[in-house]
Amino acid sequence: MAKILIPTPLRQYAGGADSVDISASTAGEMLTKLTDAYPDLKKQIFNDEGKLRSFVNVYVNDDDIRYLDRNDTVVKDGDTVSIVPSIAGGI
Repeated sequence: MAKILIPTPLRQYAGGADSVDISASTAGEMLTKLTDAYPDLKKQIFNDEGKLRSFVNVYVNDDDIRYLDRNDTVVKDGDTVSIVPSIAGGI
């Protein structure tokens, strides 16, 4: 199993969980299983077309899946998948 880390702003949609262990072979499969388990989280991560929202970054260990194989990025037992929402702002 791999661990998926839930960022603080999204924990309210995941029953308060800060992480979830999921058995999956790809990052996309892992995200799908996560949002199947926590349906309120789905609209926070995916757009209406089922693609990752542009402001949501996903990392397998320390590697951004956008620069790997995107949703097809391989996830192995013991890996950590992080969901990192972009924060905009400034003066």
